[in-house]
Amino acid sequence: MDTLKVDVAIIGAGTAGLNARREVEKRGGRPLVIENGPYGTTCARVGCMPSKLLIAAADAAHAIDTAPEFGVRAAGVLRVDGAAVMARVRRERDRFAGFMVDATEAIPAAQRLRGHARFTGPTTLQVDDRVRVAARTVVVAAGSQTFVPPPFDDIRDAIMVSDDVFELHDLPASLAVIGTGTIALELGQAMQRLGVRVAFFNPFEVVGAFSDPEVKRVAHRDLATELDLRLGVEMLAPERGDGGILLRWRDAEGLTHEERFARVLVAAGRRPSVAGLGLETTGLPLDASGLPPVHPQTAQCGDAPIFFAGDIDGTQPLLHEAADEGRIAGENAMRWPDVAPHERRTPLAIAFTDPQMAVVGVRFADLPAGRHAIGTVSFEDQGRARVAGRNRGLVRIYAETGTCTLIGAEMFGPGMEHMAHLIAWAVSQRMTVQRALAMPFYHPVLEEGLRTALRDLATQLRVLGDCRAEDLAESPGE
Repeated sequence: MDTLKVDVAIIGAGTAGLNARREVEKRGGRPLVIENGPYGTTCARVGCMPSKLLIAAADAAHAIDTAPEFGVRAAGVLRVDGAAVMARVRRERDRFAGFMVDATEAIPAAQRLRGHARFTGPTTLQVDDRVRVAARTVVVAAGSQTFVPPPFDDIRDAIMVSDDVFELHDLPASLAVIGTGTIALELGQAMQRLGVRVAFFNPFEVVGAFSDPEVKRVAHRDLATELDLRLGVEMLAPERGDGGILLRWRDAEGLTHEERFARVLVAAGRRPSVAGLGLETTGLPLDASGLPPVHPQTAQCGDAPIFFAGDIDGTQPLLHEAADEGRIAGENAMRWPDVAPHERRTPLAIAFTDPQMAVVGVRFADLPAGRHAIGTVSFEDQGRARVAGRNRGLVRIYAETGTCTLIGAEMFGPGMEHMAHLIAWAVSQRMTVQRALAMPFYHPVLEEGLRTALRDLATQLRVLGDCRAEDLAESPGE
């Protein structure tokens, strides 16, 4: 068996792994990236990009479907060509993924190895049964995998997970979505707007990733006007058949129901890909999920020469976080044992539902007790939102009392992918409510809604008198 000696062995060639490799090489080290699956990141192949392609098609269909509200009527009946929709999704997906494959294959061959890596010691790996790797340090960036709950074990080959959706060659007639998290809602709502009969199931009364009870209430109420949400149900053993899959469930009143769907999408989240890594041989303490403790600012596992980056750490499975963690892990893998902490960016998570969802900075559930204030704005009567027929949603912005500093927000409404960035930037700058109100706001724009929430915050903080008169001037339709 061959033995390779390197400075840093990196398990996984996704976003985190590739950024770790780049950092190691930049610092003069010898990296080795080991990948067991296909090249191309999760985002490009089965995540962010193909899902947004499907949502873009759904947005086009929804625009035509809602055009009569504006007195605009398309000739004839709206027809969605499911085969054409999915062909474009796959074509553009392959283009995005192809860029990442090309970039990975452009890495020098001596820095790449295909196969399944598992630890045989703290810094030694075995790849399949053919190569041993001896490294000074190891970066684990093995990513995550979809989770299928037990009721579906017996029909695993008949159901879809999110990775499978983009391989469809046509749209199904009906779809049951198991889950009401970000991925479930994005894909399920898109399918419904493309003409698929969709029902959502969840044993919990959960819609999205909100922790703010008021935002949760509005999100549940508004989404339920469009989506068939069946929450608080217990899923029973499903059955496959010629006409699709027969689902059975028990509702909150104890009544049993059944319904047949052409396809079932299990979108119950993703789990870190730790199985088969041999982490038990490293000497690291492991929790019930098989994960070691990871320092968020250094990416280091305890004081070991092992670093975790990306989705595998199970905290923030987002591309920009994976990229940051990869760079931090790569740098500290080269610096070890003299690792350096990094200041992490303000947390930012966005769901591309309609209305969109966003969580920025400190969540409601984590607000400092007795030391926070909340500014609120409803988008039901917000001027630009009403003009566009998108007047749904609620935004709650959080500030710290005493300093009046913005610390976070939970947001549900139109254009939140953009407004969440504004709040994230303000939180990162430790901007005060008064300073935020002094920023320019054009008229008429959705962002005026943020100004309304900031004024409400200023009222709660009793600092309205600290604001300039022009910062409090009102516009029609705010």
